[in-house]
Amino acid sequence: MKFKGKVWKFGNNIDTDAIIPARYLNTSDPQELAKHCMEDADPSFTKKMRPGDMLLADRNFGCGSSREHAPLAIKAAGISCVVAKSFARIFYRNAFNMGLPIFESSDAVDNTLEGDEIEVDADSGEITNHTRHRTFEAKPIPPFMQELIAAGGLMKYAQKRQMKKD
Repeated sequence: MKFKGKVWKFGNNIDTDAIIPARYLNTSDPQELAKHCMEDADPSFTKKMRPGDMLLADRNFGCGSSREHAPLAIKAAGISCVVAKSFARIFYRNAFNMGLPIFESSDAVDNTLEGDEIEVDADSGEITNHTRHRTFEAKPIPPFMQELIAAGGLMKYAQKRQMKKD
């Protein structure tokens, strides 16, 4: 599984309110949430980004509340994956449950600028910055977790497994 796209960079402690503001939590419709993704961190984000683009962030991305709306909004907006120095633990779990691939790599974040084109290989954990001709390491996503992502998240994965049994 590989992801390739343009980078949008954010700083430390991007909380779930910056990812999807609480004023939009009256819906769980992914397309409605996508319209407001990263709105409080960058009001023009959804107008600038394109499907397949990636988020890069410093430490503690996804801190704050445990809402699943945050990774859902990112995924529905068309972001292919998130690379950060670190993730809040609940966001980490929710991201995989929602089918959003995430990777931890301090070197990639420190040596990549907004607008760079990068490619992330989920199997090897290799992150290639094509703009700067550099390669970085992240932990690869284990095959089981890649199955969750490919299925679209934990619930869809479980539904597909149940259908195979029936």
